[in-house]
Amino acid sequence: MAFLSAISILVADYDEAIEWYCAKLGFELIVDTPMGGGKRWVVVAPSDAAQTRIILAKASGPEQTALIGRQMGGRVGFFLQTDRFDEAYVKMVDAGVIFREEPRSEVYGKVVVFEDCYGNGWDLIEPAD
Repeated sequence: MAFLSAISILVADYDEAIEWYCAKLGFELIVDTPMGGGKRWVVVAPSDAAQTRIILAKASGPEQTALIGRQMGGRVGFFLQTDRFDEAYVKMVDAGVIFREEPRSEVYGKVVVFEDCYGNGWDLIEPAD
């Protein structure tokens, strides 16, 4: 059996990204290991038990730097699923997360689009039963 264990997101600064994901989304810092030369192996996740984690990868060079916040070409590229949408939404609003719209109900569930600290689009989603 295989499963998706991690994705990477380009960031401008490790500490800024860690602070945002942990303070605004309530994620946990799973790993923060120096690798020399200013590089670090930084992993965050909604919880330590989460199967899929996010590697915060500091951009290196102008090509990667240009893609910070635009990794998906302006589309939503990341999906944070919850079974308590209203509670999660209120916590995120209170934490200062930027939303692109008001929450809405779709055939597939409740959803709202928000941005991470660099402008990448995310869906907060509670699937329909």
